[in-house]
This record gives sequence, C-alpha cells and structure tokens, in this order.
Amino acid sequence: MTFTKSPQVQGDSAAVRRGNGQPKAAEEQPARARTPLARAAGLLAAALVLLLVVFLSLAFGARPLSLGEAWSGLVDSGSADYTVVHEMRLPRTLLGLLAGVALGLAGGVMQALTRNPLADPGLLGINAGAAAAVVTAISFFGVAGYTGYIGFAFLGAAAVSVLVYAVGGGRGATPARLALAGTALNAALISYVSAVQLLDTASLDRMRFWMVGSLARAQDSTVLQALPFIAVGALLALVLARPLNALALGDDAARALGSRPGRTRAAAIVAITLLCGAATAACGPIVFVGLMVPHMVRALTGPDQRWLLPYCAVLAPVLLLGADVLGRILGRPSELQVGIVTVVLGGPFFLYFVRRRRVAHA
Repeated sequence: MTFTKSPQVQGDSAAVRRGNGQPKAAEEQPARARTPLARAAGLLAAALVLLLVVFLSLAFGARPLSLGEAWSGLVDSGSADYTVVHEMRLPRTLLGLLAGVALGLAGGVMQALTRNPLADPGLLGINAGAAAAVVTAISFFGVAGYTGYIGFAFLGAAAVSVLVYAVGGGRGATPARLALAGTALNAALISYVSAVQLLDTASLDRMRFWMVGSLARAQDSTVLQALPFIAVGALLALVLARPLNALALGDDAARALGSRPGRTRAAAIVAITLLCGAATAACGPIVFVGLMVPHMVRALTGPDQRWLLPYCAVLAPVLLLGADVLGRILGRPSELQVGIVTVVLGGPFFLYFVRRRRVAHA
C-alpha cells in the first residue's frame, strides 16, 4: 500500500530541499502555528466583519442611509425607512448571504476534491450546466422568475455533474480526469449559451441581466425558495470536511483511515450541485468568489477542511456583499452588477496567483 505525503509534509520537505534545512520563512506557514483557540477567535472576528457588511448592504443604495437609519428601518415598522429596507434591501442582502455561503463552500469543496488550487465551481461545468439549462428555459419555454429557473438550474447542474463524474471514471475518478472532463464540458456549454443568445434576440434582453450575475432583483420568495437547497448543500459540505482531509493524503491513505474515496467524491459533487444550482438560479453565474475566498482563507487556517470550510462560509458572503455595495457606490445613480465587480476583482487575483505559482515552481 502506498501512502502519499500530506500537503503540510510536502511543503516542509520542499522547504528543506531549498537548502537551509528549515522552512524558508515564517510567512509560508502561518497557519501551522495557529491554535484552535486562535482559529476560533479569527472565525468570530470574520463573523463580526460579516455583520458590518450586512448593515452596509442595508444602508447603501440609491438613497444612502446611516447605519442608525438602517437599523431603525430594520426593526421599527413605524420608521420612514422601513419599506425601503424590508422590501428592497433586506431580500437583496439575504440573497447575497445565501449565495456567498453557497459559492464559498462550493469553491472550498471543489479545490479539495480536485486537489487543484485554481479550481472553482465552474471547473466541473456545474455553473455552466445550470446556466445552459436556464437559458434554454428562457429561450425555448418562456420561463420567467426564480420558481421557473430553479428546476431547470438543478436539472442542468445535476446532468453535468453526473456526466463529468461518469466521464472522469466513476468511482475510480481522479482529480485530473474530473478537471479535464469538466473543462471540456464547460467550454461546450458556454458556446451553447452564446449561440442561443445570438440566435434569439427577443430572449437576449431577458437573459443578459441574469447572465451577468446580479442581486438586484431579489425578492422574499427568491430567498425562501433558495434557502432549503443551500442549507442542505452547506450541511453536506461541512460534514465532508474530515473525509476530504483524508482524501488529500491520497486514495490509499484515505482507505487506510477508514474513508471511502468514491463515496466522498460522489457526495462532494452532490453538495456542489445543490450549492451551485441554487445560487446560479437565483443570481446568475457569479464567478471568482469560489476561487478567491478559499485562497484567502487557506492563508489563515492552512489546508484543514474542518476550519477552511466554516471560514469560507463566513468570508465568501463578505466578499459578495462587499462587491455588491461597491457596485452600488461606483455606479451611482444606477449601479454595477455584482457579477461585473467580482470579475474585475477576481481577474487580477487569478493572474497574480498563477504567476506566483509559476515563480514558486521555477
């Protein structure tokens, strides 16, 4: 039986090979010295930052409110701002919270599943599958609204998940096969979406707002319909933290530790499907959140999924709601859609990370 080294052991070994017998620098391994108490304190601090961003999301819009006015509009039905907060900004904020949790957890699980630090929910074509199904529903069946989108989104996401899993080798799937199958399907589905938009100009106007990724059309019904799917997907993702840690050691080592790699991969794909399908149906395909957040979190927690995934669930909504608030500020008196802002933020991050890894391996 062959055991592979964990990422931590591999990192230390690489540092020793660089020539001084010790890890190169403290900043390369800050998370290794963190105690559980320090990580718990960091998670609490992240939750407080999220609470602040939630209030900023309630306060900023076409008519700015102070934090005090936003709080009054939230809790006081007699406040002049009650209608603005409850009917316009609260559903948008809650949807941003749910979508952020979904995309952050999906990205963390995806990177652990494929052992690819550049992976995000789009790598396996999950987002593209959901988007292609929704675009088909809009263009060919005249479907409108989240209630109509959600069924098609899950159908597309589930179909692509099963296809990628089958093409990738089924129970014997490897990270490389999953990534290759997902990348090929993702490219094909994006081409299909573009072709439908070009051929059906009448539906293009209805699709383009959804395709860019936005929280602006959130309603109470959207939040309530997305909540159960995201809650189940998030719970499944968190339960998979320990099996994913074992899977990072390699299939043989995972089996020796009592884990079942095939079952873990299948459950992980189900979790990603639930999370991405619900978020994509509600907001459109928002990219880079699932890529950026796990990287930022990994610098704080290390590779341990038991800490990484809860941090992702808290910090991804911070990023998504923060991008939404930034879009409202920069686009006044209108706004920039959150999908555009995340692309602007995520593009340079992606290039920087790729270049840093290239330099590190040189």
